[in-house]
Amino acid sequence: MDEVPGSYPPLMLFLPLPVVLLLLWSHSGIAKSGEKRQRWRKSEEDRGRGLGRRTKGWSFVGVEMGSCWSARIKTVSPSYSASTLATSSGTNLKESSKFGSGLYSSSGRTSSSSVPPTPRSEGEILQSTNVKSFSFIELKSATRNFRSDSVLGEGGFGSVFKGWIDEHTLTAVKPGSGMIIAVKRLNQNSFQGHREWLAEVNYLGQLHHPNLVKLIGYCLEDEHRLLVYEFMPRGSLENHLFRRGSHFQPLSWSLRMKVALGAARGLAFLHGADTKVIYRDFKTSNILLDANYCAKLSDFGLAKDGPSGEKSHVSTRVMGTYGYAAPEYLATGHLTEKSDVYSFGVVLLEMLSGRRAVDKNRPLGEHNLVEWARPYLTNKRKVFRILDKRLEGQHSFEGAQKVASLAFRCLSSEGRLRPSMENVVAVLEQLQKTNDTEKRSQQEPKINAQSSGSGSQKSRMRSLEESGSGKMAYPRPLPSSL
Repeated sequence: MDEVPGSYPPLMLFLPLPVVLLLLWSHSGIAKSGEKRQRWRKSEEDRGRGLGRRTKGWSFVGVEMGSCWSARIKTVSPSYSASTLATSSGTNLKESSKFGSGLYSSSGRTSSSSVPPTPRSEGEILQSTNVKSFSFIELKSATRNFRSDSVLGEGGFGSVFKGWIDEHTLTAVKPGSGMIIAVKRLNQNSFQGHREWLAEVNYLGQLHHPNLVKLIGYCLEDEHRLLVYEFMPRGSLENHLFRRGSHFQPLSWSLRMKVALGAARGLAFLHGADTKVIYRDFKTSNILLDANYCAKLSDFGLAKDGPSGEKSHVSTRVMGTYGYAAPEYLATGHLTEKSDVYSFGVVLLEMLSGRRAVDKNRPLGEHNLVEWARPYLTNKRKVFRILDKRLEGQHSFEGAQKVASLAFRCLSSEGRLRPSMENVVAVLEQLQKTNDTEKRSQQEPKINAQSSGSGSQKSRMRSLEESGSGKMAYPRPLPSSL
């Protein structure tokens, strides 16, 4: 006899009643669990749509504007501890760098003291921005049809192209004329997707500060997603710290402190009462340098609004870059401004040591920079062991100790013990003043020596003028051989 779909086998009519009830209960439980699995799978797909390819809870995404390919933490369970994450991610870390001459250039700009509330819908975001909406044809013309020789770099978002537009009309012009721009083009198979593209338009379209990269415009046309930035000619801090070659010379101590101060000011602005934005992806590849080594924060795809009202944190999926994320954020998914402070401490340590946050090529025990360097940061006799040897003779021992102490405070395992970015800025400003004073004191002996030399020459000239009735006595010419 054929079985009717959805009905139960006829054999059940001859079974004892308790057995029948048990079978019915188990059958309904399996069906419900199947429905739950389908709902969970659909929610996971909806949640991950547009955010990239998943690989065991991880997505590899690149750094769009400063370096190429680094590992971003995607969708890590909040129950993971920092140590578990470190173990699980070691083999997945992927880094390379293809950026050549650097990205993006400076333009004068003032801080915006009041920022409008962050809109939520896509339409509100695009309408509220203070940037130009480009057509795809315009950007295609500005980048010479996205030619390969115009590529500045590649990352998880896609490729970054060099282009030219008129400074006033913002229309495409011939290469070599007008204003240089950097155009990020989203790959169709991008690991990041529309949501992070929209986040960049949202934040950089409203926030203006000398230490944030300037967003000039965007393009949203059919399947095309592009962002247009100011061009930063010296590229990323990552390239200057870690790349070797004639184009990238090691940064001096004074330049590293200048970059650290500029980046700290950018974070302090984001954390301000009028802004309350958590950057969430602070690292050397996202710090771009203009022609004067002014640091500007780029890549706001992971930025989040800070906690509002009486809330102390924002609960969110764990995202960011391994090696820079705060331990409490990795463990709980609770995001605060102090999460950015921890990341700043990692970058400050990279500038001190000249080492990457994570480097598997180092000897065993030195793979993780923070774990290796932490015991030396507060030891006055051992702190020199972590300093970049290329900086010898460029800084005072006291200055290096103060920077190491600041990094140690930023890297505290408890967020409440870390300083605010305003305090970090104050410490770095004081260090810069001290450095300037030391430079002047070193230059004074040279200036005095030069002035004393010129003074003796003047006295000799004066004695010559006094001899011979007030006329200058020139030496007689030698008799000609002719």
